[in-house]
Amino acid sequence: MEIIDVSQVSYAYGDGSMALKDINMKIESGEKVAILGPNGAGKSTLFHLFNGILKPTSGTITVNGMEVCKKNLVEIRRSVGMVFQDSDDQLFNPTVRQEIAYGLLNMGVNGKKLEDTIEWALKIVGMSGYEDKSPHNLSGGQKKRIALASVLAMKPKVMVLDEPTAALDPRGVHKLIRLLDSINEKLGITLIFATHDVDTVPLLADKVYLLDKGKIIMGGTTEEVFNKKEIIRKINLRLPRVAHLIEILDKDGILNADDLPLTIGQAKDFLEKNKSQV
Repeated sequence: MEIIDVSQVSYAYGDGSMALKDINMKIESGEKVAILGPNGAGKSTLFHLFNGILKPTSGTITVNGMEVCKKNLVEIRRSVGMVFQDSDDQLFNPTVRQEIAYGLLNMGVNGKKLEDTIEWALKIVGMSGYEDKSPHNLSGGQKKRIALASVLAMKPKVMVLDEPTAALDPRGVHKLIRLLDSINEKLGITLIFATHDVDTVPLLADKVYLLDKGKIIMGGTTEEVFNKKEIIRKINLRLPRVAHLIEILDKDGILNADDLPLTIGQAKDFLEKNKSQV
């Protein structure tokens, strides 16, 4: 079932310059979708259209069968949760409890249900016991988890994340990928994320859209997209490092690789199957 349908959507800035041009995109419920593109491609603009922060200049967007328009905005914003690139732009309350309670209180949730939901959201992200902490005194990874908890508490159908691994160290990236995978698998929440970190895309996404200069260049599975090496490089992106290494070995005649492995696990399997070539 399609959870988001973007049909012939364009968006123009006030000065008339086009940020998005005739975008068509269908995202199924439960998918993990990466929007990949260089700076200025239009990724953030597209995300702001998903929950009505911006309105398309032309075309239509539907979320769970509802058109994104003024009369549906309250329900749309319950369905689509946004997690900002910089957690400091999202966290503004003095305590973690108040941060997570903010959206719930606006929805009329209070009393035991409010406390139970706060406890549930913190448990999901591994931050139980932090209710009375100031979010502003937490580490970058902890802030990211609190931002996720504040969105999860609203029980969205879709979670949209702008550069989710930005400013995280390698261990923090690993933990976040595992957490997002768990949120998708156990809660059935559709994940849509933008990133420059191509190495994380095969670890998290099952579908990728390439966006460049406001246009969708191509879409498909991670394998389909990353095997279009010329297109990837044409828009100033690169292959995952593991894939690039195997590509070099293939060019040097050391290995014969028709399809490039995209993760360390895939590369291990590939090398074990091709021991005679190494």
